[in-house]
Amino acid sequence: MFILVIRTIILYSFLLIIMRLMGKRQLGQLEPFDLVTALMISELAALPMEDNRMPLISSMIPITTLVVLQIITSIIQLKSEKARTLLNGEPSILIKDGEVDLKELRNQRFNLDDLLEELRLNGYFNLSDIHYAVLETNGNISIMPKEENTPITPKVLNLSVQEKPMPMIIINDGSINKQNLEKVGKNMKWVKKQLRKNNIESYEDVFIGIVYNDDKFFYQLKENNEK
Repeated sequence: MFILVIRTIILYSFLLIIMRLMGKRQLGQLEPFDLVTALMISELAALPMEDNRMPLISSMIPITTLVVLQIITSIIQLKSEKARTLLNGEPSILIKDGEVDLKELRNQRFNLDDLLEELRLNGYFNLSDIHYAVLETNGNISIMPKEENTPITPKVLNLSVQEKPMPMIIINDGSINKQNLEKVGKNMKWVKKQLRKNNIESYEDVFIGIVYNDDKFFYQLKENNEK
């Protein structure tokens, strides 16, 4: 059993190093140690199912070891900034004042086409509009536009605004969601009134019905007639 635990620790450390070497572009939404743990647990859990001769304990011990390692790694990261940097890396500045840092782009193995695609997905088509673009440790790109390209908000204009409540689904596939109906301060009488106003015989004919913050009622019938 001790040898099995040691082998698991060695494999965990090896995969963690491999994932760090692969770079942030490969990680998606997971931090390196999270991804390594998920990959190893899925593989270890499959082994006893592939080989009936293999005892379950041979899979359970390594998985338990991985969970313990995961907890320990998380605690270490909470306590130590150096450990966080070592395990997850640091954010990388790819664009500064509208200019691409080609050296950092190469270091992160991030090609220009991928960078431009990420910028477009965030609504930026011109490099000169960007003050900073940062490649985060989870592989996402954060963008800080230049001041002249920052959207105007009520705060910028010193205007006070009232927060709007979240839209609520009150009819879902022909069924009334009574809990959401109460949250928006409505009742069945109000629902029936909205249905009559839109020439709908029954809420059972409604695929989805939503109440927006201005008391506007949106619906789509099961026959896909959107209103």
